[in-house]
Amino acid sequence: MEVDLSSYNNAWYKPGNRLKLLLWYFTNVLFFINPLNPSSKIKVILLKCFGAKLGDGVVIKPGVNIKYPWFLSVGNHCWIGENVWIDNLTQVTIEDHVCISQNALLLCGNHNYKCPEFNLILGKITLKKGAWVGAKAVVCPGVTLNSHAVLTVGSVATKDLDANMIYQGNPAIKIRSRN
Repeated sequence: MEVDLSSYNNAWYKPGNRLKLLLWYFTNVLFFINPLNPSSKIKVILLKCFGAKLGDGVVIKPGVNIKYPWFLSVGNHCWIGENVWIDNLTQVTIEDHVCISQNALLLCGNHNYKCPEFNLILGKITLKKGAWVGAKAVVCPGVTLNSHAVLTVGSVATKDLDANMIYQGNPAIKIRSRN
C-alpha cells in the first residue's frame, strides 16, 4: 500500500467557526504559549470565555498550548505544567487533583496508516481523579488514566491505565502499585 497525501481530506472535521478559531489562535499565542505571561488566573478566565469548563484552584503554568478550549473540562485543584501541549481535537476531561507535568502531551488525534488517504482519527482523553502525567510523557488518543494512575517521565500511554498503578516505558507497562 502506498500513502497518497494528495487525496487527504479532513473537510468533515469542523472544530468551530472561523472567527472563533482565529480569536482563539491569537489568545493562545499571546497568553498561553507566550512564556512571559505567568498569570494563571488570567488564563483561567480566558479559557472560560472560550467555553472551557474549569473548577476551582486550577494552576496553568507558562508555555501551555491548548488547541481548542471548548473541548476542555478541568476539575478542581489541577496543575498544568510548563510547556504542556493539550492537542484536544476532541474532548479532554481532567478530573479533580490531576497533575500534568512539564512538556507532557495529550494527543487526541492521529492518522490511519492503513488507509492510503491517511485519514484523521480522533479519540477522547480522560484523566481521572488524582492521576499524574509525568514530564515529557504522552497520552495517546482514546486513553483513560484511571483514578490515581501515574504515567512516569517520558512514558507513552497507548492504552487505558488501571487505577492506583504506576506505568513506565514506550509503550507504558504496569510496573507497580501506587501506595
